[in-house]
Amino acid sequence: MPINSFLYPGAKVTLPYEVDNSCRFNAADSPYFARATSASGNQRKFTISVWLKMDIHASGASHFIFDTGDSADYFKVYFTTEPYLKIVGRISNSNVLELIPSKGFRDPTAWFHLYIAVDTTQGTASNRVKVYINGVQETSFGTATYPNQNTDFVVNDTGEPIEVGINSGHSSGESYDGYMAEYVFVDGAAQAISDFGEFDEDSPTIWIPKDVSGIAVNPDGANGFYLDFKDSSNLGNDAAGGTDFSENNIVAADQATDTPTNNFATLNPLWRSNFANDGVYSEGNCKLTFTSANSDKGYGVSTMGVTSGKWYWEIKLPTIYRAGTGVADANRLAGFSATFWDSDPSYGINFNNNGNVNENNTATSSWASALSDNDIVMFALDMDNHRLWYGINGTWQDSGDPTSGATGTGDFTTQISDQSHLNTGEFIFPLVIDGSTTGKASFEMNFGGCPAFSISSGNADANGYGNFEYSVPANFYSICTKNLAEYGG
Repeated sequence: MPINSFLYPGAKVTLPYEVDNSCRFNAADSPYFARATSASGNQRKFTISVWLKMDIHASGASHFIFDTGDSADYFKVYFTTEPYLKIVGRISNSNVLELIPSKGFRDPTAWFHLYIAVDTTQGTASNRVKVYINGVQETSFGTATYPNQNTDFVVNDTGEPIEVGINSGHSSGESYDGYMAEYVFVDGAAQAISDFGEFDEDSPTIWIPKDVSGIAVNPDGANGFYLDFKDSSNLGNDAAGGTDFSENNIVAADQATDTPTNNFATLNPLWRSNFANDGVYSEGNCKLTFTSANSDKGYGVSTMGVTSGKWYWEIKLPTIYRAGTGVADANRLAGFSATFWDSDPSYGINFNNNGNVNENNTATSSWASALSDNDIVMFALDMDNHRLWYGINGTWQDSGDPTSGATGTGDFTTQISDQSHLNTGEFIFPLVIDGSTTGKASFEMNFGGCPAFSISSGNADANGYGNFEYSVPANFYSICTKNLAEYGG
């Protein structure tokens, strides 16, 4: 499968078509969009196209992309807990369609494109349902049951609502978790995949989005739609002009600028160490909560690291109990022992809730102000000068000035004996730490793409990327692929 370029620093700054917004689905909230089917459409020909950035799959959970029908007759598209894509059509309690591609989908850090075209009028069985991932047709299936010719699915049947993000029974553990963008449903045609995306002319293995606003979503039907998620006050707006979807457990704050053409950092739930305490990830992998007592501590690491450039992010701490925030050389994180809180600083730097900087198994005397629950900490990381500034609720600690560059006014390196922490030659990653054995700390990240906490002001970097509570220092940028491409990572 072609890689998605938008995870990597080499991604282009400008693309032929830019996706502005996506929608975040937080599975714990049971989020979904729903719309009634008031007119009969085409039950033999239809197309689903959507870009996805998924969270990892909790045990027993499924990620529903599309669902319509009831327990006897339905059409479902979802990702199973394994996790595999599953496309199932049932008529009169019998499966007439079941496709499960052999490959798994386990990457929560990158966007990918899912395209499904149905045309049961085709004479060849395998042409009746086609599946493409990032522009490449799936031909290897663990299970492949194709419908009979001219099968009428329950899709587009009058009175059968279409639901996006949940199964029709609204069962617990079957909500979508992650982000969706550019969701198109065509009623009445197996629309050509070339209408939805194209391979990059400079990187021919990379699939990129095309402008889909001109696609006729009802060429021979009545229920097509296009969800572009551009209106935060009406995320269920059908940009193709049809009836809007109702929003269920989805709010304006779920509109994101993390998109297939500008992928933002989040926390990485795939990062696992020798700790037993991994915490619970939610809110599009921008929230990490430790709730269970454990003899080991726990930590979370961002999906993107940097070796150069100047970068800004924020973290809200609803529960600060022995919380730590900072940066780390992720190549060494696997070497952390259970005594993480006081580990060798060559692995990283963290500021604990008392305002101390941890170094060489010893916390410094209090340097920054102590934290309180719901404080927002700010980080300005200058990898060109190997300096890091730390702020609380809009105030840089120690009268810090991130724009001072090599002078390093008020940066943390003035507080420690070993100045090499940010100059290891490896990628440095934002880091959060639960330093307690009782599992009490929680972290709400804001890398700019979709904050896990409410923003009352709204500040972007100089390129217009990100949505932050406090002003981004001059020449510092949010950690996203557009900025990584321009300023290096």
